[in-house]
Amino acid sequence: MLHIVACIKQVPDTKIIKMNPKTNTMDRRTAPAILNPYDAHAVEEAVRLREKYGGTVSVVTMGPPPAVKAIKKCIEIGADEGYLITDRRFAGADTLATSYAVTKAIEKISKIKPVDLIICGKMTIDGDTGQVGPGIARRLDIPPLTSVNKVVEVNREEGKAIVHRKLEDGHEVVQSSLPCLLSVEKTINEVPYSPFPNMLKAARYEPHIWSVDDLEDVDIKQLGLKGSPTIVSKVWAPPKPEGGEILEGNPQDQVEKLLEVLLEKKELFQAKEGV
Repeated sequence: MLHIVACIKQVPDTKIIKMNPKTNTMDRRTAPAILNPYDAHAVEEAVRLREKYGGTVSVVTMGPPPAVKAIKKCIEIGADEGYLITDRRFAGADTLATSYAVTKAIEKISKIKPVDLIICGKMTIDGDTGQVGPGIARRLDIPPLTSVNKVVEVNREEGKAIVHRKLEDGHEVVQSSLPCLLSVEKTINEVPYSPFPNMLKAARYEPHIWSVDDLEDVDIKQLGLKGSPTIVSKVWAPPKPEGGEILEGNPQDQVEKLLEVLLEKKELFQAKEGV
């Protein structure tokens, strides 16, 4: 019986969020918090593997108390248990500090029930780094399989997993020992509407909530801002692209006008010395 842990995150809906022009930071008040879309596919894949092989699906996240909503969404999808690590000492964490904190949570979860497989979304839509999943794998000293778009087999008895990894020109078939970590593409599955019984369960469900003091062997210096060597100096919205110019007139006039434009921009087409 497999025990699969899905790592998730609650993020602002980047389709709606706006930038604060004075601070050049995301104004999170302008957008609702949602379950990271890539993570929804990770949870769905974990649930499908549980239905195929039997077992338990746990989800874990680090965040403020409202992140409970993201866990409840995972219960709607079909997860069995949810764990939230929340503490002001986690605040300001970059991907390095986040992977450390989540790893400590997974280590505690594994003492409750040994973990066979960890599944993460490829990346989060508010960070786009794709670093936390591999960071967790490195800290746990297990194989990381990234850009997974199909799980062929998970065999707990033989201690192996076979997956397809997405490449630019196709895919590659990879076999790994268990336990291992998968970071999955959104194309791995379709997340269906949650059945009504799952919605009722999610509404009543209360996740396990841990603070730093509930975890074991934690180095406080590796948490939050203290454990984050990455510094974001500035964030800004990209400028809107300028509209193109429409060339009018007969073909000869259009060609002459186009040549004028190209000659004005000729420096863009000249190779730089040494390149």
